[in-house]
Amino acid sequence: MTSTDDHGFATRAIHAGQDFDPTTGAVIPPLYLTSTFVQDGIGGLRGGYEYSRGGNPTRTGLEEQLAALEGGVRALSFASGLAAEDALLRGILKPGDHVVLGNDAYGGTYRLIARVFGAWGIEHTVVDLSDLDAVTGAIRADSTRVLWVETPSNPLMKITDIRALADAGHEAGLTVVVDNTFASPALQQPLSLGADVVVHSTTKYLGGHSDVVGGALVFADAELAEKIGFLQFAAGAVSGPLDAWLTTRGIKTLQVRMQRHSENAQRLAEYLTTHDAVETVYYPGLESHPGHELAASQMVAFGGMISLGLRGGEAAARKFAESTSVFQLAESLGGVESLVNYPSEMTHASVKGTELAVPENVVRLSVGLEDIDDLLADVKQALAAL
Repeated sequence: MTSTDDHGFATRAIHAGQDFDPTTGAVIPPLYLTSTFVQDGIGGLRGGYEYSRGGNPTRTGLEEQLAALEGGVRALSFASGLAAEDALLRGILKPGDHVVLGNDAYGGTYRLIARVFGAWGIEHTVVDLSDLDAVTGAIRADSTRVLWVETPSNPLMKITDIRALADAGHEAGLTVVVDNTFASPALQQPLSLGADVVVHSTTKYLGGHSDVVGGALVFADAELAEKIGFLQFAAGAVSGPLDAWLTTRGIKTLQVRMQRHSENAQRLAEYLTTHDAVETVYYPGLESHPGHELAASQMVAFGGMISLGLRGGEAAARKFAESTSVFQLAESLGGVESLVNYPSEMTHASVKGTELAVPENVVRLSVGLEDIDDLLADVKQALAAL
């Protein structure tokens, strides 16, 4: 593969792992829809490929692309974001170990740690990651192995200092993991700030078109990557070739998409702060956001995700979520189209009754690439219906 190490982000997104086909000259590498590969004699593998669970050229291209964008030594592509998280945690933890994670996090991550790994003997502590003293106080010298970070967090858009947390985690000997799904590598690169592993739901901004489910891990350390790579091979949670191809296709437009997502979200967030029906706007691009300056220091722009707390509580939030038309009511995020979600009953239902429970007056918006005037008009009419 041609080296893209010295190139800018957009060039790496388009070219890393994406050399043209040497046989035909096709600009887009072939999609390798094959389960197995012919060998030149027993053990004579062509390009190292034997069976597609162990490796597939289309998935390899995506992994090279992901590693180049996050500045990692290696990336692994999985069937889903949670499959990636599961493999990583199984590779690091053993029964009796302990995880520290933030008090605002994706519901699926919390469910995995609390209910799946909890049954395996893994303990966890939930803290406010913006409080460094609380983080260090939650670390158990004899058993904490992982510090799990989301910034911006899901869905309350909390911003935490990646470098400070990485330093604190490393001082205690922890593996520091950052879920970079909301920002994407176009806006934030946690490995450059000291994180050990970046996790993505590639379903979201990396794929970008709501047509594929996937996940990824990107590593700063080759030894850890090798260990998790073996687990992935042994347990089989790999992305299929078509899923990898669709994700690669999406990544090639990531930078321009994230610019438009951020521009639209900024305009919309600024409008929402002026409406009497809105109690709180959770968006780090607003100067009123408590993490605004920190976000500006570790992000290129502020992303396409907004949450808002509505006056009138749960009834108002439900009414708003069911009154939009351009914003479609659905789970997930990060596609070109705008989505509205009621986290308490949708994406974060698994954390109801816990320390991570989402306020019932909160609605989450994934701001898409439509004309901003249409998005503003849709939100205005939904607020007028309250």
